[in-house]
Amino acid sequence: MESKKATVEVDKLNLNGADLLIQALKQEGVELLFGYPGGAVLGLYDALYRSPIKHILARHEQGAIHAAEGYTRVSGKPGVVIATSGPGATNLVTGITDAMLDSLPLVIFTGQVASQVIGTDAFQEADVLGITTPITKHNYQVKRVEDLPRIVKEAFHIATTGRPGPVLVDIPKNLTAHQAAPLSPVEVKLPGYRPTVNPDLTQIKELLGALKHSSKPVILAGAGVIHANASEELHRFSEQFQIPVVHTLLGLGGFPAQHPLFLGMAGMHGCYTSNMAIYECDLLINIGARFDDRLTGNLNTFAPKAKVAHIDIDSSEIGKNVQTHYPIVGDAKVVLQIILDQTIKGPDSKNWLNRLQQNRKKYPYWFTDTEDFLSPQQLIQLVHRYTKGDAIVTTDVGQHQMWAAQFYSFSRPNRWVTSGGLGTMGFGFPAAIGAQLAEPDATVVSIVGDGGFQMTLQELILLKEWELPVKIVIVNNGSLGMVRQWQETFYEKRLSQSIFSLQPDFLKLAESYGIKAYRVSKREETEKVLQEVLADREPVLIDCCVNPNENVYPMVAPGKGLHEMIGVKP
Repeated sequence: MESKKATVEVDKLNLNGADLLIQALKQEGVELLFGYPGGAVLGLYDALYRSPIKHILARHEQGAIHAAEGYTRVSGKPGVVIATSGPGATNLVTGITDAMLDSLPLVIFTGQVASQVIGTDAFQEADVLGITTPITKHNYQVKRVEDLPRIVKEAFHIATTGRPGPVLVDIPKNLTAHQAAPLSPVEVKLPGYRPTVNPDLTQIKELLGALKHSSKPVILAGAGVIHANASEELHRFSEQFQIPVVHTLLGLGGFPAQHPLFLGMAGMHGCYTSNMAIYECDLLINIGARFDDRLTGNLNTFAPKAKVAHIDIDSSEIGKNVQTHYPIVGDAKVVLQIILDQTIKGPDSKNWLNRLQQNRKKYPYWFTDTEDFLSPQQLIQLVHRYTKGDAIVTTDVGQHQMWAAQFYSFSRPNRWVTSGGLGTMGFGFPAAIGAQLAEPDATVVSIVGDGGFQMTLQELILLKEWELPVKIVIVNNGSLGMVRQWQETFYEKRLSQSIFSLQPDFLKLAESYGIKAYRVSKREETEKVLQEVLADREPVLIDCCVNPNENVYPMVAPGKGLHEMIGVKP
């Protein structure tokens, strides 16, 4: 749906700070932004009224920033967010932290009280710089209106280069009303900020020497491969040297899941084959992953027999958690292109590959199929089947997230949108809105839990308002499923506040927003509904009542190594 607002020609001789900001955004190619107005940003919204930039009015600032995350994850463009001062800014904190941990490029503009009353505890004042310094790649507070063009240019540059991340610009209200000169060209001059793109060739030669003599190599591919648009190079690297590929949670889609060299996801709920490959390998090549605790398990037993190579744009990640023998700082795409230009012979790993393939056949993901309940794993398989494996899938956090990661096989990048580092409930649905805006013709399926969905469900109105055909699949087990699973496993089944005694009627809720809704609890009716709704270009909610007792396996318990999985069945 196109915006109904009028477009008014701006008098270039009577620009104010707000007009200057909008011009700077247009110069950066911004076509849409997400936000929520308030007192400190009324000037910005007045300038936006006169602008062709599309504005998505979320119903909560957290919904706005998660939608921006989904937009940038799918489009590759920076997501832009506006919020007012005080509570408007603080409502963004969860999304900013989420973007920081998952390396997503956002540019966030927050209103601030007028310059002359900053520090006086004025109405809706908050120390946004102090609050967001630990959770942004960089932040600014504008002191002079003439600095706005430079700051905007720098903010977009910092957010999108090197390791991507969120940048926040705090703008006092009075500056948006100050008279401003027309926008003129600005160059970025940041001598203290020079991300390393081109790697040290000596380190690459050492890695290739280790690879030549390896017999059990493994590639660990993270989200850095996707951020660098290096999926094609990863594919060629794996095939050229016949190295199997393991993915992190956020790396899924960076290598086609159907490829014979793909082993699966590793980590706490990774598959047996991937986790054992890391445990037994003699050379681990990490490309764009940060060795977080959910991936490594007990560090004392992580890849104990391996020499470790780490290719990453962020030098601070190398050696932070895992001892690294071959550190390579640089852009993943550039590094892989250099490696692919080499003519060295690859490792002799036939026996290794055969063993891994035997593990894949012997220890696949499994689940209990019963006629009494719809299995959540089976539900994900059906979504995969009826979307032909080509949907953009967004999730919240919890059991449904892990089942989606395990059972929806991704064949290409930028189709998997989930919260990794922060593990943010409420992320999945608004992220689907941003994803659909990024690719209007794509099939977008938001797989959410009944708990997480209730945190941001107010954004349902945007589906109707903007005619977005997002399909919402609620994996409804009547509980906070992952909390319940941990309480059963580690707290002697004391289910403290993890079971919902009351739930809303999700069908009536959806219908109140003018959205078609279904409820299913059996396989046959699920197949019928999925076939029907996926053929239509309209928003739909499906409340899927699944087996309430199903757990996510395999599982690596806290403090255990990847080789000590529970719930593995041949």
